[in-house]
Amino acid sequence: MPRIGKVSLGQVIGEIGPILERAQSCEQLIAEAGVVPVTRASGKARTVSFRFATNRRARVALTTFADSSQHGSDWAAKIYNDARAREKRHPHATHILARAWLRVMWACWRTGTCYDPAIHQANSKINTAADTPRAA
Repeated sequence: MPRIGKVSLGQVIGEIGPILERAQSCEQLIAEAGVVPVTRASGKARTVSFRFATNRRARVALTTFADSSQHGSDWAAKIYNDARAREKRHPHATHILARAWLRVMWACWRTGTCYDPAIHQANSKINTAADTPRAA
């Protein structure tokens, strides 16, 4: 994982590991880690926020890793920058990136493989609008 460090790695493994073991789906993993948006509607009011009744230590460990990973991975930087381009604030963009990393962790956990950008080709799947050729 890019720029995870020893302390952050220990926190992610310690907090996300048990959730990975008991989660039945990737969406359940994302929800239990606390990085899924929750919509509350009452009458005319509608708000979207993040779930606070969750494992706070897991959410903090994951978002800390996600925030630092954007500086070491082109794939992560693209997800974060795309979220910011859609006018998401920094905390929301970091949660979006954290959900993306949880999907990668889920895939690695289920297949029993270690994360390797060369194998998973995460960095080669980056296509910006300027890079894709358009028909004339």
